[in-house]
Amino acid sequence: VEAQENDLKAMIKVRDHKPGDVFLGVVHRIDRPVSGAVIFAKTSKALTRLNEMIRSGEIHKTYWAIVSTDNGQRLMDKGEVRLENYLWRNEKQNKSFVVKPGTKDAKRAVLTYKAIAHSERYTLLEINLETGRHHQIRCQLAAIGCPIKGDLKYGAKRSNPDGGISLHARRIEFVHPVSKQDIVITAPVPEDKLWKALEEQI
Repeated sequence: VEAQENDLKAMIKVRDHKPGDVFLGVVHRIDRPVSGAVIFAKTSKALTRLNEMIRSGEIHKTYWAIVSTDNGQRLMDKGEVRLENYLWRNEKQNKSFVVKPGTKDAKRAVLTYKAIAHSERYTLLEINLETGRHHQIRCQLAAIGCPIKGDLKYGAKRSNPDGGISLHARRIEFVHPVSKQDIVITAPVPEDKLWKALEEQI
């Protein structure tokens, strides 16, 4: 991640003809094995404002996930589904678990998902978060028997060849804090046959 940030700084320095050091603030992160869109801020003022927007829910993120399913059509027929759980994070394992409400240090986690494409063994889900908890999507989907492809930590049977998992930060939408323009960033899916085949169905 640090190497990518340094590459971005170098690109901005050249593009914007910056004589000194380039500021680059990370507004939010995605898990190391996840692909997709991330927002960076070019000034400390923008970073502060964007961080406030993240906390207040003004920045909307949509994720795509390929999950293992025996019957993709069954998920397609359900429409939009809302999941609400309480998650507890085990720091030593760097893993979250679904626990009973009232469990010490547990946090409420809410998301909605809908199936948008499927193959014989996999289903592509579009996911919207109402909360932002540690490994929330990975944990909640695993809890309903739909682990993300390649996610060994949360129950996938085998890893992906690249070591990543099939979770993708597909789209980010927000109103620019200065220009007030509507910003929509869409990240192309990974260069992978299954990703491309599922995307073609949409």
